Amino acid sequence: MLHAQLDPTARQTLAVAAVDAKTRKDLSWQQIADVSGLSVAFTTAAVLGQHALPEAAAKAVAELLGLDEDAAMLLQTVPTRGSITDRVPTDPTIYRFYEMLQVYGTTLKALVHEQFGDGIISAINFKLDVKKVADPEGGERAVITLDGKYLPTKPF
Repeated sequence: MLHAQLDPTARQTLAVAAVDAKTRKDLSWQQIADVSGLSVAFTTAAVLGQHALPEAAAKAVAELLGLDEDAAMLLQTVPTRGSITDRVPTDPTIYRFYEMLQVYGTTLKALVHEQFGDGIISAINFKLDVKKVADPEGGERAVITLDGKYLPTKPF
């Protein structure tokens, strides 16, 4: 049976332990995703407390990280989602995403509505990918793909 968390504390505590184990074992998120059988983005989000893992994936991840059965069970619970508190993020990487939405949020909204109509882009029926590519002008660039199903507003 699927269970849900009402308080994010348990999953936050587990996330801290999981990241500590990942660091001690010198594992990458991709290596953890490989044992889960799921995408690196989904697995990372789950380990960080934002998604529930299927039973087999939760057990495999817990085993790889050296976490106990309680941790494997907790990885299967539906979390209280949302890792950013009600304040402006202070972590520089997260803040840049916040800044991007501050600058381009209304543009994204206008373009989505113009192309699709009144509605939203799902964060549930959703895929995320991050790739590192060479910058022709030197250095590297991040290509971040947000792939969500469009859900139209339905008058009732």
